[in-house]
Amino acid sequence: MKHPVDVHVGKRVRHRRWMVGMTQQQLAEKVGIKFQQIQKYETGMNRISASRLWDIAEALSVPISFFFEGLDSGVAPTDEVGGDILADKEAMLLVRSYYAIPEPQRRRLFDLAKVLSDAA
Repeated sequence: MKHPVDVHVGKRVRHRRWMVGMTQQQLAEKVGIKFQQIQKYETGMNRISASRLWDIAEALSVPISFFFEGLDSGVAPTDEVGGDILADKEAMLLVRSYYAIPEPQRRRLFDLAKVLSDAA
């Protein structure tokens, strides 16, 4: 049975991997395991050990705490749409594209999006 925390951590691994444009195979090679194991981690089927999570965090250039963001202590994570917006592939592509824009233009786009959302 999948534990909700393992599912959450796995989703965060997948999100970060998508954000940096890395395949499961590439991440597996960096960590020294088979890509099938990455698949199991990302679905929460297999629990990630502390040392393996450390390796994954280094490969994805994030602190280990990144994988636990969004968890409330003592409360199991939910699969509400708002709580897991980055599970949507379109949203992930939008975020990846956003960060590919040079900083000055990205700031202007962000300001425009805020104005548009306030007007909606």
